[in-house]
Amino acid sequence: MHFPTRRPRSDEERVLPLINVVFLLLIFFMLAGRLAATDPFRVEPPSSASDAAAGARHVVVLAAADGRIAVDGETVPEDRLVDTVRRRLADDAGALVQLKGDASAEATHIVAIMEQLREAGVERLRLLTVSSP
Repeated sequence: MHFPTRRPRSDEERVLPLINVVFLLLIFFMLAGRLAATDPFRVEPPSSASDAAAGARHVVVLAAADGRIAVDGETVPEDRLVDTVRRRLADDAGALVQLKGDASAEATHIVAIMEQLREAGVERLRLLTVSSP
């Protein structure tokens, strides 16, 4: 029986499958890297002594320290907040609304937003915080 002699593979032939795998992983992580929607502006929530989980999200209202407001990732003027939240709640009147306010925002401003949310028909509101160390 005669077996053909096989020449040794060159370094280039050995590296090519590895390069293919690396490029496929790169493409995968580029596509899957942005799974969560980002907030339109940075908000640092205040600390909380509670360790309770945030739960299911329905409508998220962001309040920045400089007065900007966003609803579900879209910046809205403060005078349009009530109408915007009403439209979001039209499908599910009992939906949970989450308010994520900046820790350095004035408390009176956050309370004013909460009053506007009540005017918009919000029955359940959750104020998002981070746990204190």
